Amino acid sequence: MTGRYSDQDVEHYDRPRRRTRPRTKERPTYDDAEDAVVVTVDRGRYTLLLDGRRVLAMKARPLGRKGVVVGDRVRVVGDTTGDDGTLARIVEVVERTTVLRRTADDDDPVERVIVANADQLVVVTALADPDPQPRLLDRALVAAYDARMQPLLCLTKADLADPETLLSTYRSLGVPWVVTQRGGDLTELRERLHGRTSVLLGSSGVGKSTLVNALVPTADRQVGHVNAVTGRGRHTSTSAYLLELPDSAGWIVDTPGIRSFGLAHVEPERLIEAFPDLDEMTEDCPRGCTHGEDEPECGLDEAVAEGQADPDRVASFRRLLAARSEPAY
Repeated sequence: MTGRYSDQDVEHYDRPRRRTRPRTKERPTYDDAEDAVVVTVDRGRYTLLLDGRRVLAMKARPLGRKGVVVGDRVRVVGDTTGDDGTLARIVEVVERTTVLRRTADDDDPVERVIVANADQLVVVTALADPDPQPRLLDRALVAAYDARMQPLLCLTKADLADPETLLSTYRSLGVPWVVTQRGGDLTELRERLHGRTSVLLGSSGVGKSTLVNALVPTADRQVGHVNAVTGRGRHTSTSAYLLELPDSAGWIVDTPGIRSFGLAHVEPERLIEAFPDLDEMTEDCPRGCTHGEDEPECGLDEAVAEGQADPDRVASFRRLLAARSEPAY
């Protein structure tokens, strides 16, 4: 009957098949990819340095959720001329040598990578205006040791306060330091930065951007001021930025000012490994020993009692260890 289907018609009906592309396990080799380094990141766009020119890039879809951060060495394809309106693609992130990371707070399991492939962490702290924050300084040192980066204390505004008070706290740890003052000579700091990739980290208002502008005159980083009421600085750097020192003397990374530094990712075992002389004294510690001052039968206590360890150095290490469990703010 017109307008109706018989059982025979239904039996022989073939549903149209959707055309699909055949799947393949082959992936592009990107033999023509070029090497670059990530200079800064802004809302899903990556500024790269490639053969002396700056190239804007996006992350290729095959990378998925893999993070790309400042300092990453990457391989890139597409239009790498750096001309206005061009956009290249990052297709590979080269294995990192170091990773500086933190968590938002000590209960946050999510790690946030700050910078990759740096070998020195310069902890910048003012001796006054604003006053030093030893707890934050301790936490930054813990992060440096955990990342296997060489720490360096940079004490600014020495024209306002004596650095010895603060240095006496960290001398037993063997942390190197430089002291600067406003408008002063930066020769010693330049020597410490020479040939290295260094991350400048510190609270707002301690003088990071002032140092960066003095070290790299073309940087033109905005300089802020300390609030007279709160004693805190205003954030002037909004994102991490990789800069080359003049005469190819090394690299520095300027980072936004921090007010907290979560250490949920740091394990006591990794921290003490950064102090080989103390680490070897804990070989006979009971299982699960954190090497803190309240641990029974800790090898560090035995070493101090037998005169084999410097009591000040052990106390300083345990202060860093305790910084992991203190509030991040």
